[in-house]
Amino acid sequence: MSSGFTSQIPPPQRGRGARSNASGRYESLGREAFDDGWTLEDEAPAKLETTLTAEKARVIISHNDSPDVGFSASINPYRGCEHGCIYCYARPAHAYMGLSPGLDFESKLFFKPEAAKLLEKELSKPSYIPEFIHIGGNTDPYQPQERRLRITRGVIEVLLRFRHPFTVITKSALVVRDIDLLAEAAAQGLTRVAMSITTLDRKLARSMEPRAATPEKRIDAVRRLSAAGVPVSVMFAPAIPGLNDHEMEAVLERAAEAGANGAGYVALRLPLEIKDLFREWLETDHPDRARRVMSLVRQMRGGKDYDMQWRSRMRGEGPVADLMAARFRAARKRYGLNQSWNALDVTRFCVPVQPGGQLDLFGE
Repeated sequence: MSSGFTSQIPPPQRGRGARSNASGRYESLGREAFDDGWTLEDEAPAKLETTLTAEKARVIISHNDSPDVGFSASINPYRGCEHGCIYCYARPAHAYMGLSPGLDFESKLFFKPEAAKLLEKELSKPSYIPEFIHIGGNTDPYQPQERRLRITRGVIEVLLRFRHPFTVITKSALVVRDIDLLAEAAAQGLTRVAMSITTLDRKLARSMEPRAATPEKRIDAVRRLSAAGVPVSVMFAPAIPGLNDHEMEAVLERAAEAGANGAGYVALRLPLEIKDLFREWLETDHPDRARRVMSLVRQMRGGKDYDMQWRSRMRGEGPVADLMAARFRAARKRYGLNQSWNALDVTRFCVPVQPGGQLDLFGE
């Protein structure tokens, strides 16, 4: 339901990515910001506090059949993400919770306190067939609240105990807290980690990913993981034409120097509500580049803000997308990041004997 007033982009919230909090697409009533004349131009908005809600999940392993994702089984300990990355493809999922993909997504978080117990139950089923599990396919498993809640660590502990292969993707330096577990899993051929690094520019990172680790902290995490024997790749994602794409080579070079041995990239995706949130952010934080960035994005998406076609959605199409792909291939080869990954070892999977249980006569 429209208010009848002219919509305005609210002033930025310190430490938040989205500039607005429009209602989710499934809500019968809508909400918009408008100027009622009472807000002073230099008045700071009220501080937006983060809330946490425990989610009662029945299962912890999710499955997908998308042909261009790269994994079919995943675990997401959290819904919503306090990092506040303005481009996050997971934002629209908050609409299913009756919440906004805008500020709600980064301030109203859900966590799964029984994740480790649920995982142990699922892995112990006689019918379970192991395949590598990806941790963090939706929202970051090492966002700030993980420091206290330790849900991701509990999940990794279970996977390691079952000798189950897994991968992790994050843009948080908090991942180094779990080097003890990750190094042990890596020594058994059970894991690898992807670190998302979108820019080396602290100012751009603070604007685009306000509560994520600084670029230097992420580079240092790559260095420490690699030194511990954990295979690490760098994800330049998203690559945003006209904004951060010029840094692609520099990011890959720094990651390779830090010990990364693989690389990937994904072109900016703007499905559903993200396109409006991203435009708002561009207009407030980068007004000098907003028009050009959106023009280049549309050139990669057949004249639209986004094209959700399988396979092309991750890379885009057309001359701009082709040039980006060619640059990535050249840089990956130049810095030795085009090595083939060894397959994670699913043969080591073993349901551990419970206290008081019978030993496997043929086990190790």
